[in-house]
Parts: sequence; structure tokens; C-alpha cells
Amino acid sequence: MRRVAITGMGVISPVGNTKEEFFNNLLEGKSGIKRLSAPFADLLTTKIAAEVDFSPGEYFTKKDARTLDRVSQFALVAASQAWEDAGLELDEEEKKRAGVYIGTGMGGARTIEDTYMQVYKNQVKRVSPLTVVMIMNNAPASHLSIQYGFRGPCLTFSTACSSSAVAIGEAFRQIKDGYADVMLAGGAESLLGLVIIMSWQSIGTLAREADDPSTSCRPFSLDRTGFVLGEGAAIFVLEKMDRAKARGARIYGELVGYGSTADATHIARPSLEGQARAISLALAEARLGPGDIDYINAHGTATVLNDIVETQAIKKVFGQRAYEIPISSTKSMHGHLLGATGAVELVASVLAMTYQAVPPTATLMAPDPECDLDYVPGKGRTGQNIRTVMSNSFSFGGTNAVLIVRKYE
Repeated sequence: MRRVAITGMGVISPVGNTKEEFFNNLLEGKSGIKRLSAPFADLLTTKIAAEVDFSPGEYFTKKDARTLDRVSQFALVAASQAWEDAGLELDEEEKKRAGVYIGTGMGGARTIEDTYMQVYKNQVKRVSPLTVVMIMNNAPASHLSIQYGFRGPCLTFSTACSSSAVAIGEAFRQIKDGYADVMLAGGAESLLGLVIIMSWQSIGTLAREADDPSTSCRPFSLDRTGFVLGEGAAIFVLEKMDRAKARGARIYGELVGYGSTADATHIARPSLEGQARAISLALAEARLGPGDIDYINAHGTATVLNDIVETQAIKKVFGQRAYEIPISSTKSMHGHLLGATGAVELVASVLAMTYQAVPPTATLMAPDPECDLDYVPGKGRTGQNIRTVMSNSFSFGGTNAVLIVRKYE
């Protein structure tokens, strides 16, 4: 089995559109959650979201921007950052062993909603001939494959909130098992449209707006009321370790473990057993024990049930050691990016190891007694000793994915 290096990262997020800005804002507890800017906000009872400050004109020509849903725009920009960060060049033969794995929950959701509005509200008789290629879930992955000329595996994973974590884990396996040498892997999501927000609103999982909107998402807090929808993308360059070392690449870390399980119990209710088993499988593949994990980026959605179940799952696997590990939910600041959230949170995890600093659960002021682990309230912690990090992603539908990255030395 081959080792897998992380040699590049890119991120577009509600708290920053470069990895440096993203992590610095997380560490300082700065939130990207605010009042929704869309004109339809008054039609919602939930008027907050974690939007990305993103102008397509900064990255695309007007012609190109019109052919891309916002989700594909995010993916292309994040991938461009990651590719430049990796400093990688591939010849035509090498591109045959390079692939793209992307996770997304709803693909071109903004284009779907805009098109429906045109047809049902404005009663247009013809829609854009580009509609199909803009809304299809595999558009982001396909655009990346075309952009970089990768002719290896190109797949899209859609497992709700764990989509991008699954994509990264499966890309890791492609390299580890010898089917590819280089993979672009991650996720993208842009679904802050009226009907989609209304749909989540109707389930009752969205947070109520706090007096200070930026503090509305409160994972592990006694007064939590739900999550805040966000948007964005994060892409990694994964590379065969021997290749990365031979070219003198900067190696952010070694991806060593991936655990994937299905709850097989309920479409929306989390399973302690399913989550704990995913964590255990990731540790087993990494050949690590409970004492080896130095930071956990929790799924931490700020819903009543999920936060308690995740706390219990961590305790079940780590035992007493669970109380010694700093754990945080960065969703408190960047919101829940659904299909992109696993990738964005893995960027936060890897950078925590890079800078030896733990980002906080920024809005945690009154901990739930049932969530009694070290959830790093308020501000981040610098001067840490972080050699190995874990990122949890658990989803509606019951697909769980856990990733472990170890410091490269």
C-alpha cells in the first residue's frame, strides 16, 4: 500500500477566500454568519446565512461565468488555489493517472431554482440550452477534469453533509491502492436559494437568529437552536508520497485514515453506533490509538440530538482520553456548507497542525452538560502540540465519514 501526501489546498468560504485568511479568522473567532443579503429574505422566518463574498468577475470572463453555476465557480477557484499551492506539473502520460473526486449535496441548485422561477413565475417559453450542464451534480468535477486535462477517474459523491469527506477518503484510497498517482479531491456547495432555505426551515433544524446574528450557530451549547446554512468549496491536491518527496514538494501532512459507515437506521436521526464505528475504522486504517489524536474537528451541527450523539460517540471510542483532546466545531463561524463542509473542515484541521493552533467553537458560552468535552470555547489556542488530526462528517441519510491526517516528518 502506498502513502498519500497532501501537497496543496484551496478554500472559498464565508470566513475567507484564501487558506490563510480562512484560518486566521477561525482562530480569532470571527464569524461569517450574518443577515441574508438576498431580496427574498423577507419571505423567510430564518433570515441568516453564511454567504461567501465572491465576485465571479474577479475570476471569470462574463461569457465563462454565464456557463457556470456558482457551485462550479467555487470549485474551479478553490482548485486553482490548490494547484498553485502544490506547484505541480504533469505531462500527458501522468495526466492519465490523475483524477478528480468531488462531493456536493445538490450540485447546481442555484441554477435549478432560477430556472424554475423563470418558468413558473415569469412563464418564459424557453430556458437556456446550458441549463442541464449547469445543474448536473457532476458539473464541478467535470469542469476540473477538463481544466487540468486529468484523464483518470472523475467521480461525484453526493451523501448530503458527508459528501466531500467521502470524496477525499475515496480519492485517498485510489492513490493508496495504486489506481492513481494524483487526485484533486474536495467539495463545493451553493444552495442559498429561497426554496432550499424554506425546505430546511420546515424541518426545524435551522438556527433562530440571535440578537447578534453572527452568534446564531452555537454547537454544544445549552442554548443551541440549530445550524446556519453556508456555501463554499475546498479542494485538496493528494499525491503519491514518493512522487511528492522526489519533486521536493511541501507536504502539509499525510492522509492516513478513512472510516466510512452507514447508520442504516433512520433517514435523519444520527446513530451513536454508526458514528463510533466510522471513527474506529479510521483509527484502525491509520494504525493509531486513542492516545494519538491531538485535535478533532467535530461535525458539531448545533442541533440538539447531533451534538449529544457525537459527544457520546467520541467518548465510546476514546474513553477517558476523550476529555483530554481539544475538539471544536468551526461551523460556529462558517456555517454548515452541507456537501462542502467536510472538505472545508479538513482544511481547518490540517492548518491547525500546520500552525500548531486550535480553532475554537466560537459561540460556546453555556455548555450543555451532556456535551462535556473540551470544545474550545470562544477563541483559538496557539502554541499547541498537534501531530495528528481527525475530522468528523456525519450526514442526513446516515453516511458517516471520518478522516485522519498525520504530520509529515
